[in-house]
Amino acid sequence: MNPAKREAMFALFKERNPKPTTELEYSSPFELLAAVLLSAQATDKSVNIATRKLFAHANTPADVAALGVDGLIPYIQTIGLFRSKAKHLIETCTILQRDHGGEVPREREALEALPGVGRKTANVVLNTAFGQPTMAVDTHIFRVGNRTGLASGKTPLEVELKLLKRIPAQYLMDAHHWLILHGRYVCKARTPECWRCEVAAFCDFKKKTPAP
Repeated sequence: MNPAKREAMFALFKERNPKPTTELEYSSPFELLAAVLLSAQATDKSVNIATRKLFAHANTPADVAALGVDGLIPYIQTIGLFRSKAKHLIETCTILQRDHGGEVPREREALEALPGVGRKTANVVLNTAFGQPTMAVDTHIFRVGNRTGLASGKTPLEVELKLLKRIPAQYLMDAHHWLILHGRYVCKARTPECWRCEVAAFCDFKKKTPAP
């Protein structure tokens, strides 16, 4: 995908969805961090169902830590890997209180030092909560980057670094959301819905799928 096509692709994303955001529900950086931590190998919908109940009762590091693992599990047991996620979230809340005054840090290194928080989760928080132009490469973005020719790579980090370099600067802040939504609803894993894809004309994927 050449620079002109990349520019046209993201210009169209912006025209269609000027203010994209995450589908996770949150009202503070901590709620976002907790939701993203819980979302690994789970759908945003399932996480939202759980966090609505959790955040109504406990939505600060102190309140969640006070639940303890056993107290947290009933709120999140409908989410996959809930036991390990409960452990990580409680440990994270403890560290936030001890080392960060109960606040979510704005630095990647500090975020990635939290239990259960990897590069992708840190990127989501930095971008969505703190307005930094990061690129959180999940399975959707990894697939879209490789399939379209926008940024091919064998690892999420390789794709991330290429996307940061190739996406025009004026679109970088919102690009993470556009690409996730595109991969989730249009450029799907098994059968990309090329027949209704608004950016198909700019895509390098040769085997365009016809309408069913």
